[in-house]
Amino acid sequence: MRSEYANFGAPKRRCNAATISIAINAALLLVGAAVYMSSGAQELSMVAPRQTRVFASKPNAMKNIAAGLAAAGVSSIGFLGASNALTFDEFQGLSYTDVKGSGMANTCPILNSGTTDVKGSLKAGTYKFDKFCIEPTSFQVKEDVGKGKKEFIDVKLMTRLTYTLDAMSGSMKVGSGGAIEFKEEDGIDYAPTTVQLPGGARVPFLFTVKELDAKGDVSSFSGDFAVPSYRGSTFLDPKGRGAATGYDTAVAIPAGGAGDEDALGKENNKSIKPLAGKAQLSIAKYDAATGEVAGVFQSIQPSDTDLGAKVPKDIKIQGLWYAQLQQ
Repeated sequence: MRSEYANFGAPKRRCNAATISIAINAALLLVGAAVYMSSGAQELSMVAPRQTRVFASKPNAMKNIAAGLAAAGVSSIGFLGASNALTFDEFQGLSYTDVKGSGMANTCPILNSGTTDVKGSLKAGTYKFDKFCIEPTSFQVKEDVGKGKKEFIDVKLMTRLTYTLDAMSGSMKVGSGGAIEFKEEDGIDYAPTTVQLPGGARVPFLFTVKELDAKGDVSSFSGDFAVPSYRGSTFLDPKGRGAATGYDTAVAIPAGGAGDEDALGKENNKSIKPLAGKAQLSIAKYDAATGEVAGVFQSIQPSDTDLGAKVPKDIKIQGLWYAQLQQ
């Protein structure tokens, strides 16, 4: 019996057909790749000018806020070169796909125009403080460094690019001598954030400037703000205890008042009482034509207390801010 596998002619024909099919598919892939690269080159040519403007604006931005950095206590301006910040007008020209995945949604606009003589150009009057944005650039936690001495140490940021405060509003009163009274009233004025200490411990906190009431002048105005509880009143801990819901004491705690001992009192009696922080802002540049104003800030606020069960740590945040003034 003659087997088809003994006939070397048939496999050869099948091999040739397969080779032709592979060659055709490869040719189609090459054509598709050429078309894709051509369209990608056009997109890059459109994006390149915008990126060029961004990087060209960095030296000016760093130079313009140098005076404000000293007033706000920021010791280094090296972090500014790493930001993908744009001006407010450039932000308005971006689409959703331009911003998606770029990290630009976590940045505040920069101010390239205007003057650094803020005291001389900012007229006295009452202003609406609109489009207020705060972008942190560094976080530090106050820790014991030995011999009972506590200092602010650098930490590692664990939160993704979602910690910038934006779309805030308030009011600002400017006096004839440059005196400033500022109050924050509304907006996205809090952002849950977590940092990690060098030893590995993580410190969560609610970054905020809620209800900031600051006074001073254009070089420095500071005041207190409220720091809401990191957890809400309906949050339940692993044992089902909460401030407004859940158990009063942990399950399996013996009766007879054992659950009310001082050691367990803070864990059982949840507290959502807001704490207080302090912020200091400095105006570095002002554009009278557009009403745009920008500067630097520094704030110190408490960390999460686990609904009153832990002693909060002091968190120092430094960075940039931007706003628009309207009379």
